[in-house]
Amino acid sequence: MNIRYAFYLYCSLLAFTSKAQSDTGLSAPVIHTYVEQMPKTAYDYQDFLSKHIVYPEYARERSIQGKVITRFVVNEDGHVSDCKVVKSAEASLDREAVRVISKFPPWKPGILNGKAVKVYFTLPIVLRLVVMLKNRRPRMH
Repeated sequence: MNIRYAFYLYCSLLAFTSKAQSDTGLSAPVIHTYVEQMPKTAYDYQDFLSKHIVYPEYARERSIQGKVITRFVVNEDGHVSDCKVVKSAEASLDREAVRVISKFPPWKPGILNGKAVKVYFTLPIVLRLVVMLKNRRPRMH
């Protein structure tokens, strides 16, 4: 008898909560992970990254390198928002990756059923130090 009553109570609460959510008219905006036509750029985003990333002094002094995996939203109008680090390399590298991604020019938005929609985009960024040698002449063979 107790189990039957508990089941009835559970079903009643479930019906009430789903009705309450639909009555408010508020629904969270859907952000897709995969659509018919994924977002893309009209420019070379790798080139954009290489021109705009400023290697953090903290990481440079300690020879810290790594891959920061980021995830952001490409909105219906193509602007990038909500950039987050999915996999961290180091805090200063993470901050720099998020800073540069937030400055991306607009993308071509993702398309689903002929309409522009919000789409998550995951982008790994490898930050690697390059040593430049001064006064180095090329060798003659």
